[in-house]
Amino acid sequence: MEGKKNRLYHQKNKADRVAAMTSTVPTGGDRDLSAEINQVKDAVKAAEGEIALAIMFHETWKPTAYDEGLHDRLGDSFATHSFQIVRMSLRREMLLALLRLWDTNVAALRMTAIADKLRDKTFFEALVAVRASSIGLSSVGVADAMRNALKPKKEAVVKLVGKYKDGSGKHVLENLRTLRNERLAHRQIAPASPSMADATDEEIEAFYSDNLELVRLLLSLVCATAFDLTEAAEVYRHHAKFFWASVRGERTKGHPNYRRPS
Repeated sequence: MEGKKNRLYHQKNKADRVAAMTSTVPTGGDRDLSAEINQVKDAVKAAEGEIALAIMFHETWKPTAYDEGLHDRLGDSFATHSFQIVRMSLRREMLLALLRLWDTNVAALRMTAIADKLRDKTFFEALVAVRASSIGLSSVGVADAMRNALKPKKEAVVKLVGKYKDGSGKHVLENLRTLRNERLAHRQIAPASPSMADATDEEIEAFYSDNLELVRLLLSLVCATAFDLTEAAEVYRHHAKFFWASVRGERTKGHPNYRRPS
């Protein structure tokens, strides 16, 4: 009986805390700010899933492009043909995952839409209130401290999104979108932009790194989640190293079908 009372007590406290968090959201006239915050949280969680895919594909792909020992082991062999297919597929899926973060469809995941929300002072103040109330402290300065902690992250998110929306990285995103629309997600008979150059490997690597940082900031800012995505990338990079170490063509010693030249 005592245990049941304790469970009921804790359930009531949890319900009270949730109700308190909801009640602390500032009103925005006809706007449902609680719903808006939940929508942004859902978008950030979706972005976490997409960036996780991008990390897996990219870190597994890297040795296929830069490991000279791997290239030597494959050499001029039948196995190299399948290797090229795997390498192409990994690159394709990584780019598609990254570009899903920057979709232009209003019903899809859009970094630009999240940044617009964060620029909205009413929305940001509501987010601050929710994050402050989740701590469970009633001190007068909690909201101010939370605002001071979240503001630099918000500004960093807005700056990174701006870089690819209309800043120095705009041409990279536009080129990658063209690549996706004409060759990856769709297949056009005649390219719409025949004069547009493909993004370089260096530009794609910078875009990848910026998206890791962008999603890391959003997880911290919106979802109160600390997730170092560069560490996650290191884990997959470590795993890929062991996988590709065993890969070789049939003309290289160590392959099951290797035959010594006569």
